[in-house]
Amino acid sequence: MRKKALISDFIRQASREIELPKQVGIFDTTLRDGEQTPGVSFTPDQKLLIARQLDRLGVDTIEAGFPIVSGGERNAVAAIARAGLNAEVCALARCVKEDIDAALACDVGCVHVFIATSDIHLKRKLKLTREQVLERAVKHVEYAKKHGVVVEFSAEDATRTELEYLKRVYREAVDAGADRINVPDTVGCITPRGMYYLISQLKPIIKVPISVHCHDDLGLAVANSLAGVEAGAEQIHATINGLGERAGNASLEEVVIGLRAFYGIRPSIKTKLLVETSDLLERSTGIAVSPNKAIVGENAFAHEAGIHVHGVLEFPGTYEALSPELVGRHRRLVLGKHTGARSVKSKLGELGVKATDQQLVEVTKRVKALGDKGKRVTDVDLRAIAESVIGGLPPEEKVVELKEVTVTTGSTITPTASVRVVVRGGERIGSATGVGPVDAAIAAIRNVMEEISALRLKEYHLDAITGGSDALAEVTVKLEDERGNLYISKGVREDVVIASVDAMINGINRYFAGRK
Repeated sequence: MRKKALISDFIRQASREIELPKQVGIFDTTLRDGEQTPGVSFTPDQKLLIARQLDRLGVDTIEAGFPIVSGGERNAVAAIARAGLNAEVCALARCVKEDIDAALACDVGCVHVFIATSDIHLKRKLKLTREQVLERAVKHVEYAKKHGVVVEFSAEDATRTELEYLKRVYREAVDAGADRINVPDTVGCITPRGMYYLISQLKPIIKVPISVHCHDDLGLAVANSLAGVEAGAEQIHATINGLGERAGNASLEEVVIGLRAFYGIRPSIKTKLLVETSDLLERSTGIAVSPNKAIVGENAFAHEAGIHVHGVLEFPGTYEALSPELVGRHRRLVLGKHTGARSVKSKLGELGVKATDQQLVEVTKRVKALGDKGKRVTDVDLRAIAESVIGGLPPEEKVVELKEVTVTTGSTITPTASVRVVVRGGERIGSATGVGPVDAAIAAIRNVMEEISALRLKEYHLDAITGGSDALAEVTVKLEDERGNLYISKGVREDVVIASVDAMINGINRYFAGRK
């Protein structure tokens, strides 16, 4: 972390006026609130896989689910609770005996008990008085606590609850045995200043750790969570990639890096696993992470503009707030219409190409022209431009060569592909099935090459570059290795399958070239 590059005197001055907690726990609710993302539903096996990854990441608590909702949910929560993880495993329960019993039956170490306290929820949803809600809260916190588990109590919609009533509910919940209290901004309607005020009002009267649970309806979930910490909150609820109801929850990766960068607080998170964990959730949910997403987005450490690349190549701290390696990412220089000569020179160097100053100017000019047309400039494009400007470039070493590919498909036939490739002079033959002919062909290549087991197909894009049913197909693939490096390559053929295979083979060769 480049503290001098990131922490300004303004932050230092402001931090002198607040008393920060020495440590902040990370309560991960990806498997509970994150699964409430519209369109997301995990199988028990997926939940266990994600829980193991969260445990590797180092979260303090895993909220594994809401057991009362279904048999599958109970099975998943129980499997996670019995998996021998280091993290505390928690289950959600309303202030209802059956909910708490279902959670306890899963052998979790913590039960998160909640009930709404705002007047709008009491009148419109629960149809209860304040006294009735208070009675239920106390009764069910006591019931859960007498079973020997850690109890975290939430006053749902706390940030729209009348303050004196909220204080009373939390005080009595603590007196009933709650080990932690949580302050949910259920509909994301508070501001950082408002959250700071609320926690600062609760802190003197609550003698157990205070947690915050912020939603992102107005884009303030992370800011509100950090404001809660500034006021003394010792725990933050968060989800990977900011998953969750509606606009989502506070993003775990942003919260963790914010705590480290701004306040010097280091949660027990292995930050180098943040991108890896984000990728797992992206695959598991089918919800793509926006390229410009902070910390884990593909473009978070990518630079195109010439002035930025100039600065980054001279000293990374000029245009990077933190080291990409800290979060499991690597810096990328991207070519396009904003590209400067330094970017082009650096990328040519990666390809083993030397250019004179005059040649560099011409290559840069042509790269910009390609970008002006809205084209993504790949290494293949750069090499083609360089060849036309500089002349005979050294031939690219091909570790893998395609000799033959055959695909069988049809309305009643499972798509099946067979490939014959030469890898470092040795011939290999293999086959595979897939959901379609392209998928089958790519799977067949993977089957014959254990060397690329860590190489993931991150993106596949198809364009028809001529008209008609015999149109030339241009396939662009984006491959990512285990270190987060990207390899973008193309294939152009009349046959979409062959174009896809060519693009894949070209990408694999770029991968091997980059590992020398």
